Amino acid sequence: MSRVTLKFLGSGDAFGSGGRFQTCMLLAGGGDKVVIDCGASSLIAMKLAQVNPSELSWVILTHLHGDHFGGLPFLVLDGQFNRRAAQLVVAGPQGTRARVEAAMEVLFPGSSRVARRFSVDFIELTERVPYRVGPAAVTPFLVEHPSGAPSHAVRVEYGGKVIAYTGDTEWTDALLDVARGADVFVCEAYFFERKVKYHLNYATLLAQRQNLECRRVVLTHMSAEMLAAGARLEMECAHDGQEIIV
Repeated sequence: MSRVTLKFLGSGDAFGSGGRFQTCMLLAGGGDKVVIDCGASSLIAMKLAQVNPSELSWVILTHLHGDHFGGLPFLVLDGQFNRRAAQLVVAGPQGTRARVEAAMEVLFPGSSRVARRFSVDFIELTERVPYRVGPAAVTPFLVEHPSGAPSHAVRVEYGGKVIAYTGDTEWTDALLDVARGADVFVCEAYFFERKVKYHLNYATLLAQRQNLECRRVVLTHMSAEMLAAGARLEMECAHDGQEIIV
């Protein structure tokens, strides 16, 4: 079986709390590398980690907020100016192509229509339907987080391992299905115990831990309040640059 690693290129929230990069995870070891979410700061995070963006062909998006997909215009343009040749495939909720192309036009007018040496292709996901995205099999689950398009948690089968991720959401029992049998379940934990609509907090996750049928839970997307909790936290927390063996 492959030695699969999950690297947190970015583990922060939308606002860079704690100086962290926005959400971006990298799977390696099970074939081609796969990116899960690509927040606006992700290209910087990739280059800091000495990851060559032009070697990344597969991107999975949970939802269409800027801190989860806003790095894509920069990823595409970086490939264009560095003479990238490899196809780039982006899998995300229904509406992903339109939102990415609109973002490109807002940031760099004309950039979505320019001729390139490589293609940018899209797979638009439907709830609970498995899809093949390069070396990964991805199953999306609808969650509670308005983003102008469906927001998903995802199960990603890669290199014989299952990596599950909540995306951003308040608690929903769909997360029990997402986590079931996963080798690692990456969970948003935006606040410590304060309940904010459409987001998870640490207290809820701690209370549900016994119901999550997964081997390992890792928290991410933490606010300044969560980061300040420090030693009070009884669950594993991600940090930028961290690499775990799945």
